[in-house]
Amino acid sequence: MASVLTPVYIVLTMALAAFLILSFYYTLTDQGYRYNIGWLLQDTSPYMWANLGIGLGISLSVVGAAWGIFTTGSSILGGGVKAPRIRTKNLVSIIFCEAVAIYGIIMAIVISNQETVFNPQKWSEAERYQLSSQNHHAGYSMFGAGLTVGFSNLFCGICVGIVGSGAALADAQNSSLFVKILIVEIFGSAIGLFGVIISILQVTHAKMGDK
Repeated sequence: MASVLTPVYIVLTMALAAFLILSFYYTLTDQGYRYNIGWLLQDTSPYMWANLGIGLGISLSVVGAAWGIFTTGSSILGGGVKAPRIRTKNLVSIIFCEAVAIYGIIMAIVISNQETVFNPQKWSEAERYQLSSQNHHAGYSMFGAGLTVGFSNLFCGICVGIVGSGAALADAQNSSLFVKILIVEIFGSAIGLFGVIISILQVTHAKMGDK
């Protein structure tokens, strides 16, 4: 466990060091205004927020699916050595884990279809504030939707993987326990659907463009 966490600690330490270096640089060069969150939100392109949402949505979903398959698959293979009968019916746990990644793909497609091209040079002075607010709102909504579906599927994949692992080991000992634990696994897999539904609601009113 310690060997797994070591790279995480290294990454966190490097991120903290980079943050401190930038903080001192901005402070000493009289650029403290760059700490302003409003400056970051207003000057960052809505396209970046939207594509960050797409990337985080699919990548976190895939991590959750991979984590679940890794956890469940190792238990199925290990339990299958002593009880070969569990190998086939416990593949349903792998399917549940893979569905988590599919949820992420679906939302990535939905969010990417919401992106449209806009050109601020075409906006009149009267339209500038409204269209800028509209496009930034769309970018933030897509970013939030990506985070929602990504983290929901990440924890859903972990949940399904751990429960599926327990189902495989319990089935190896007593076959009557499989269906009972499978019900728990089905409820665990519903967490990912909740994330997809809320993400769709978040991007329903998101609208990019020059109109």
